[in-house]
Amino acid sequence: MAPRGRSRVLATAAAATAALWLAGCSATGGGKTFGVQESFGSVATYSRLFDATPGQTCEASRRALLSQGYIISTATADLVEGKKSFQPEAESHLQMVVRVVCVPEANDGKVSLGFVTALQDTYSLRKTNNSASLGVGAIGSVSLPFSSSSESLVKVGSETISKDVFYESFFDLVKRYLVIDQAQAN
Repeated sequence: MAPRGRSRVLATAAAATAALWLAGCSATGGGKTFGVQESFGSVATYSRLFDATPGQTCEASRRALLSQGYIISTATADLVEGKKSFQPEAESHLQMVVRVVCVPEANDGKVSLGFVTALQDTYSLRKTNNSASLGVGAIGSVSLPFSSSSESLVKVGSETISKDVFYESFFDLVKRYLVIDQAQAN
């Protein structure tokens, strides 16, 4: 076989090998795949019915969050959002955001449905060392080293809280504030 024909055969074989390799990579995904993280059901982990108007339910939710040290960032008649920070370790930081949406459930507006979700963001302290040297041209080749370090929080995770116990305790506290409000109204 002539040298020119041999190089065409080699080029064709290399192209075919590369195509098979790429097809194999795409078939295995090349990256990490995750299954479906959600399954919808009738379990009421994130919602409860209250014998109160949406405004009363959201106000009771606001007071429940305040009683636990949350900083309220949004408070309207149908939405309350609060944030609270935690530091479980010296170089770890957690931030919990709780959001409550209150909607009417009955036509007369005296029964409401409260939807609650809690999101927990995790941050880690990252240290960065920076160094530089300074050469002084007039004196010669004298270098004075300067170094510094900086620290910053880097978000390393985010998760919707899905524990029933967390939501049960929140809903119990909201009910307590609704009972207090109803007692004061009578």
